[in-house]
Amino acid sequence: MKTRWIQIVVLSSMLLAACAPGVATDNPSAAAQGSGPTTVTGTVTYTNYFFTEGVAEPVVILEDQGGFIDRDRKFLIPVESQVIAEITSDFYTSPFTYSLSLPEKPNGTLHDVDHDGRQETGVMVFAVAYWTNTWGDPYLERRDQFGGGWSSAYASTKVSDDRDSYLEVYGGKYLVYAPDDQQQFPSGFGDDAKLFTDDDPIMDLPAGWSVVDLDQSPFKLDRSESPTVELFEPESSAMVDFSKLSYTEAFDGMATKFKNEYAFTELKKIDWDAKIAEFRPRFEAADKSKDSHAYALALRDFLWSIPDTHIGFDQTLLSGDFQTDTAGGLGFAMRETDDGKIIANFILDGGPAAQAGMTWGAEIISFDGVPVADVVEATVPWSSPFSNPEIKRLQQLRYATRFKLDKGQVVVKFKNEGGSEQTETLDVVDEFDSFSFASFRRGESPTALPVEFDVLPSGYGYIKISSFLDNDVLSILVWERAIKYFNDNEVPGVILDMRNNSGGSGWLADQMAAYFFDKETVVGNTARYNKGSGEFYMDPGDETLMLPPRKELQYHGPVVVMVGPNCASACEFFSYDMTINDRATIVGQYPSEGAGGSVEDFMMPEGITVQITIGRAVDAQGNIHLEGKGVVPDVRVPVTADTLRRLANGEDVILEAAEKVVSEPQGAGVAPSGAPEIASAAAATSALTSGTSFLEDKAREKYESADFGVPGVLNYTVPLTESEDLVWLYAWCATTTDILNKNFESINLKFTLDGKDVPLDKFNTEDLENGGQQCRLFYTVLGNWPGGEHHVVTTATFKASINDGSADYEPGDYTLDYGVFVKP
Repeated sequence: MKTRWIQIVVLSSMLLAACAPGVATDNPSAAAQGSGPTTVTGTVTYTNYFFTEGVAEPVVILEDQGGFIDRDRKFLIPVESQVIAEITSDFYTSPFTYSLSLPEKPNGTLHDVDHDGRQETGVMVFAVAYWTNTWGDPYLERRDQFGGGWSSAYASTKVSDDRDSYLEVYGGKYLVYAPDDQQQFPSGFGDDAKLFTDDDPIMDLPAGWSVVDLDQSPFKLDRSESPTVELFEPESSAMVDFSKLSYTEAFDGMATKFKNEYAFTELKKIDWDAKIAEFRPRFEAADKSKDSHAYALALRDFLWSIPDTHIGFDQTLLSGDFQTDTAGGLGFAMRETDDGKIIANFILDGGPAAQAGMTWGAEIISFDGVPVADVVEATVPWSSPFSNPEIKRLQQLRYATRFKLDKGQVVVKFKNEGGSEQTETLDVVDEFDSFSFASFRRGESPTALPVEFDVLPSGYGYIKISSFLDNDVLSILVWERAIKYFNDNEVPGVILDMRNNSGGSGWLADQMAAYFFDKETVVGNTARYNKGSGEFYMDPGDETLMLPPRKELQYHGPVVVMVGPNCASACEFFSYDMTINDRATIVGQYPSEGAGGSVEDFMMPEGITVQITIGRAVDAQGNIHLEGKGVVPDVRVPVTADTLRRLANGEDVILEAAEKVVSEPQGAGVAPSGAPEIASAAAATSALTSGTSFLEDKAREKYESADFGVPGVLNYTVPLTESEDLVWLYAWCATTTDILNKNFESINLKFTLDGKDVPLDKFNTEDLENGGQQCRLFYTVLGNWPGGEHHVVTTATFKASINDGSADYEPGDYTLDYGVFVKP
């Protein structure tokens, strides 16, 4: 369906249509007037804050409504039916306008909608709808269409989001094309209030184009040459506005909205009535005193009391308070290590801490006689609120060293590494360096592209995704270029850096993750408040799928995803997707933010925009999977004095750990259920002559000729994402047949497969001439590899010195050890 939930907000356009029944015929007089429309114009008004976010190619199209007529949620608008309108004003300023020239004969799907029991040609039914084009050519493919369906927002039709009439058309306008004057169309909704059902009254249609006004009773036809067709923003997408109310009235509206629509009330055990009783008096007092600052503080504290990272507001009115509260520092920053110690991981040169003798790594014991752990626990960061307690703790550590300048001094007890406890009085000074250092966004470039990629010196691919709310087309262009480059150059593994990505379009995130899968995969669904029932509702048809791209853009090698505290919202949905079927290994020092819902904005007095979580995201099994806990690393990089020092010195210890993980083939350490199958002699001959890959072809290691000329072991790493046939071969060559035969009098061969000897008669033996030399081959083919770690070993024991006619070879074992790792 095309309901576009940006980040986690509704932005959409789906598919609608028309069918008809066999009741009384109604022929409005308008049907006989005019020769039919040739051009349609209209406006699109939007108030939703996220409407334009990430949009690079907005389109308004003539949208085939076959999906709604058949109630087919997977219906794809045929490319040949898509007629693209001209956007005739600034799309980024609401409202914008469009003009659509109707084709003389459209290429839509025909539907017999009069339900009279006779098979007739039928009509083509269209809506005008807004979409955004992200993938491929100018037309909408399946991913652009959000998997299929019909438009439910920003279209010429009005579509219900009520649970009992979900996605039913209840008004608006259709454009209908009749190939002749013998077709009929509904003239009303019928007793069931649904279109294209058996009880619909019907009317005759003239040939050609007609606009059908569904808001009239009976429906009215417009045959004018240039009718106006407006596109509607549904109530569920429009921004709620409390800004013209008093502070108290606005609070009441906001509190009711939270009480009804907040997605995680039960999960977080929130008592809204208690919160209303606690905070409403502050709004009343602000009203009475007409104090906008007191109102803003009350709003802040109410929102901060809700433990959800997605809850937020425009803090412009309180920017002075933030600056005052955080202006003073002590010249050091703190971080907590895995063993529970709080240490100084930054010392400002010449700052109060340095002057007091504090050195890097000092254990911080107390502030003003209060244990530092208690100080941290009592700290309320300006970056509040938080879904994940672990992320809250990190921000508390950051803000615990910030003070108002009039604080003057802080008595700090600390213990330097290798020293004894000491207590010093530190001045609170105007310094921001320690606060900036403690930011997890430290060093991030404001000019970075949303997607950037490289090949690391280790040979592994690296992609950094900084946003899913930038320019969607740019993101996909760079993304696909990266994947194609890695595939074309056989990059053995990829590391995805998600550590600084605050989210964006959940749909875009899911579809970018799909490039690492080869099958459509359900990733989850979202429940939202339904006004009709007064309860949260999750429609099974709204399940989100990952839709893999064409095969050449799928990457099947090992993948590691790096996460951290600044990976939030859509970033977490992407990272979670990569855990499905154990597709990737998650690496990090901390989990992601734990912001696992969909959001929308609303307006409050003084021009303040507030964000609320209104979508309850769940996994494919219906479990709340991200909210409050985030994506937890499979491999936790230790937080120790050593790793913190290395980070402070500019070393990326998390990337280092990720490279180590990605270098370990999938299947390593996994005992397979059995050995691969050894092919028959005929199958081995066929494979050798048909170009089947050798074990060496799939190996990461490449050796020079000289490496084979001395006794020893040459190890090969052969990673396989799935089973495939591989040739296992040993070859020895000499300048003449006589020398070749003589050499083999001193050569013993031994083949082992997963620790068991393989008899020589399992191998084909063949003598042939190659490059002027006489060679003897021993080969077979291994296939149907069970998942896990296999070892294929060839040992040639030279019992005496050998000369092949051009070089001497020492006695000893010449071993080729192939470690074959098959993804389980």
